[in-house]
Amino acid sequence: MPTLLGSSALAQTVAATAPSEAPESKPFSFEILTEWMQMAARGDATPPEQVSGFLTELDYDDYQRIRFDPERVRWTEDGSSVHLNAFHLGWLFKEPVHIHEVVDGQATEMPFSTADFIYDDVEAEIPEDFGLPGVAGFRLMTPINRADKFDEMAAFLGASYFRALGRDTLYGLSARGLAVNTGLPEGEEFPRFNAFWIERPVPGAETVTLYAALRSPSVTGAYKFVLTPGATTTVDVTARLFFREDIGQLGIAPLTSMYLHGGVDQGGFDDFRPSVHDSEALVMNLASGETFVRPLNNPPHLAGSYFTAENPTSFGLVQRNRDFDNYLDAQAHYERRPSLMIEPLGDWGKGMVRLMEIPSDLEGNDNIVAYWIPETPARAGGSMEISYRQHWGLTPPGDGSDDRARILRTRAGKGGVAGVKKETDRRKFVIDFDGALLAELPDAAEVSPSVSVANGEVAEAVLSRIPGTGTWRLVIEAAGEPGATVELKAALTGYGKVLTETWVYQWVKE
Repeated sequence: MPTLLGSSALAQTVAATAPSEAPESKPFSFEILTEWMQMAARGDATPPEQVSGFLTELDYDDYQRIRFDPERVRWTEDGSSVHLNAFHLGWLFKEPVHIHEVVDGQATEMPFSTADFIYDDVEAEIPEDFGLPGVAGFRLMTPINRADKFDEMAAFLGASYFRALGRDTLYGLSARGLAVNTGLPEGEEFPRFNAFWIERPVPGAETVTLYAALRSPSVTGAYKFVLTPGATTTVDVTARLFFREDIGQLGIAPLTSMYLHGGVDQGGFDDFRPSVHDSEALVMNLASGETFVRPLNNPPHLAGSYFTAENPTSFGLVQRNRDFDNYLDAQAHYERRPSLMIEPLGDWGKGMVRLMEIPSDLEGNDNIVAYWIPETPARAGGSMEISYRQHWGLTPPGDGSDDRARILRTRAGKGGVAGVKKETDRRKFVIDFDGALLAELPDAAEVSPSVSVANGEVAEAVLSRIPGTGTWRLVIEAAGEPGATVELKAALTGYGKVLTETWVYQWVKE
């Protein structure tokens, strides 16, 4: 049990941050927040606040034992369809985040104290009923799965990270407010949301609206989020950015996920589970109707792929296989991890989606990053406003083509004929397509593969229909020089049209 300290010991344990009077209400709107962040970008960046006292003494074990008291959950007294609680400061979260409640255009900071949390078996000494200098983040809860139970719908925690859930899903991949110089030699910045303003939901409200202030050495931002829970939960995001410095690479709508092994990339893992990943592919839909599907890798070294586009319809990281037997993990339930598709709103112009894949040997590490890079560079003194809609769920719109055959699976292995000892340095890729018009065609239909390769060669490409099914299988044997990064692309065509999604893959020839 934690030791609860009285007021006499308080000054020796924590800096004097306990509120002495009721928080003051101030006018608030998105326009007011925008003005604040624009003014902040004109001055020097200020270092974030830091916690002190007992909050610096909480280690991993202590932090995992701290729980928000269910009797102290906010917005439970008036029939609100959304409840709120907070994450405690300490351990990795040493920079306070301030949360404000907005009612009728007036914002009041929401105070939190040690009385809001349960500290069972925490070894650090905890001051009694002490006003905390802020929190680490917060959760929003709503009856998303059952009418009688408030489940988590979204959480904002750490830097500018946040996650949301659709019905019947479990937390998996994350989104971020912004990516700055990710993977560049000059080093990445991690912008953070240091303050939120949440409109208090009225009874019967179907959406939650909140705002956030984003701060970083090179950029500030005013953000608006409108969350609509459902089978597929949507989050409408508007970001108004102000650049204090030139930015080498600006990442819009960044996504972060985990891919350890499975499918096309089994790696060298001695694991009873056939697949371990929060996401299995990057999907990008173009205005032309083409859908690119890029299976993810856990590469031997840092890898990057770029997909150029103008006003893409959507892009995102998806988990399309929903069969438990593909994962066999009765605790993690990777088959229930949400897909997340980004739908641009307004004119995004020209740019590219960047996919980064980072080598990893632990499923606790997020090693997949994807985001949009606008063609227009971010320059000091400039600004940008961009809007998009996130779709979180098991089958969000855009997770694959609606009118072309989808890619069911990709598998890979040694090239050559199975069962023959003859060695080859080729790599074999097996791509199965099914659905739409393709599934209705007879075996003798005039369907042909369209295959291209960069930095390597296609030694063989064979297409056939799997007997007794509507599935067509394309087998590609590729070759490349040792150390080469081979880029492959394939789709099935026939009768004057593209019949399938477009498969793209990056193979690092070791």
